Amino acid sequence: MEYRRFGNTVYLRLDPGEEILEEVEKLAEKEKIALAQISGIGAVNDFTAGVYNTVSKEYHSIRFQGAYEIVSLSGTVTQKDGEVYLHIHMSAGDEEGKVSGGHLNRAVISATGEIVLQITEGTVERKFSEEIGLNLFRF
Repeated sequence: MEYRRFGNTVYLRLDPGEEILEEVEKLAEKEKIALAQISGIGAVNDFTAGVYNTVSKEYHSIRFQGAYEIVSLSGTVTQKDGEVYLHIHMSAGDEEGKVSGGHLNRAVISATGEIVLQITEGTVERKFSEEIGLNLFRF
């Protein structure tokens, strides 16, 4: 991982073998980022994404392996119990142009990852909602 910070914007490059969530969390901790918007592109060869079932209140995750281009990577950095909390979604296309994705559980970079964090001053905490079954923004 290499990055450069320009005021409230961080440009991050991930290299082959690095896992997106692990590296973004390390960056957020190192730079003391409590609140940010994330966007990115790149290439992965192993990722797991899921969809939340609102009836059963469970995630259904699928692992994808092979050559994939990240079509969209977006999400937020917030806080839960004073710790970094990432909520990121990703979609990636395969060699046939088919796109798969959802809530990101894990993604390993195969060529490069280019991620931008737009930092906002302040903090938004997360709190678990029994009704919804997710950790929601708490203002």
